[in-house]
Amino acid sequence: MKFFIDTANVSEIREMAWLIDGVTTNPSLVAREKRPFEQVIAEICDIVDGPVSAEATALDVEGMIEQGKKLSQIHENVVIKIPMTEEGMKAVIGLSKAGIRTNVTLVFSPNQALVAAKCGASFVSPFVGRIDDVGGDGMELVSQILDIYDEYAFETEVIVASVRHPQHVLD
Repeated sequence: MKFFIDTANVSEIREMAWLIDGVTTNPSLVAREKRPFEQVIAEICDIVDGPVSAEATALDVEGMIEQGKKLSQIHENVVIKIPMTEEGMKAVIGLSKAGIRTNVTLVFSPNQALVAAKCGASFVSPFVGRIDDVGGDGMELVSQILDIYDEYAFETEVIVASVRHPQHVLD
């Protein structure tokens, strides 16, 4: 098991650096830091010796690929966060072919996780808390994804996102 922290606050990351294996961010979290996006991501990469997800904000394939290529040049630890959409999956294919790692976010079903892995995603982020919020079982989704990846020998890793309580970690 690996621990990722979802923040762009450098002080929080420094405080938890002894424990965490990676960082996930999003544009809102980075904006709270009131510094240039690239500067924040670079500083995080200097602290954490592991994957640092930086989100592409474009909505079209070409824009996501362009942003992904630019962001990946910040540091070798940068992973491009891409939404689970048709356009996003096409961008994942393009970025994977360019040797750029991706984290597919907003995953809510086993089928979505399968498509993301098939497209070459390095990571998927199922939103377990949001699934639980609407009466589902987020950790059951994680179990299903892991079974699929094991069955078909995908190398895509799972980052459990939207963790709401300790039970999500214990399950």
